[in-house]
Amino acid sequence: MKALRGKNIIITGASRGLGAHIARAMWENGANLLLVARSTDALNGLKKDLETHAIPGQGVYTATADLGLSEATDIIIKEARMAWGRLDGLVNNAGILGPVGPVWENPWNVWEETIRVNLLAPVSLCRACIEWMKKGGQGKIINLSGGGATSPRPNFSAYAVAKTGVVRFTEILAEEVRDFNIQVNSIAPGTLNTDMLEAVLREDPESVGKAEYDRALKQKEDGGASPERAARLCVFLASPASDGITGKLISAVWDPWEELPRHIEDLAEGDIYTLRRIVPKERGKEWGG
Repeated sequence: MKALRGKNIIITGASRGLGAHIARAMWENGANLLLVARSTDALNGLKKDLETHAIPGQGVYTATADLGLSEATDIIIKEARMAWGRLDGLVNNAGILGPVGPVWENPWNVWEETIRVNLLAPVSLCRACIEWMKKGGQGKIINLSGGGATSPRPNFSAYAVAKTGVVRFTEILAEEVRDFNIQVNSIAPGTLNTDMLEAVLREDPESVGKAEYDRALKQKEDGGASPERAARLCVFLASPASDGITGKLISAVWDPWEELPRHIEDLAEGDIYTLRRIVPKERGKEWGG
């Protein structure tokens, strides 16, 4: 069975890295895709490759757009509406590393650009897709989180702040659209050996920080996490198998996401897989709330 057969899904940052893995996994599961990236050549190359393995009726489309520009959302939605009458899914995968080093030394325009691409662009696309999904009676939105969303990441402030914002936005949007049968989740794909890792290793180790730089070196040597597993998680969250799971940050590497359909009630009733404040008594302290 094709878990996504007939589903129409937009994927940003789809031309390479994790985005390309997500595109391939969703295509193999029968989805129709709109692939979004800045490079027309890279998009066309992936499109041609996917089309050689199409099932009857399956279609792949492309939209060249720079998510750092305000007009990107309009470009993407226009292409999607030309291709489809219904939208079933959105994967906000595109992202940039941004400036490295102490925040006061970061070029402010680059810091702002990182927030635009990694946070404001996903929010803008979600806003544009919600009304369309509401008319279709259902929808799935998957937002990519990353390093710095759940713990401090010194010297990567713009990236970490944006990704933390994505997770909290996911939680908020999930509640706002709950009554419309639209599920919204974010995923932590794990430490992947992508262009972003190479960008870290090209930086001055003093700007990155010794601990971060050493981790990046070890990750490259060890091979990093599996992008295929992160892609399979995206397929799961875009499919009916994840119905009822919403407002969560799920780790592709550490969480037993294949088993989550058996725990829908636990997930719905509590704060499992969410950002939250820890009070002293939860750490065995007698003071505080």
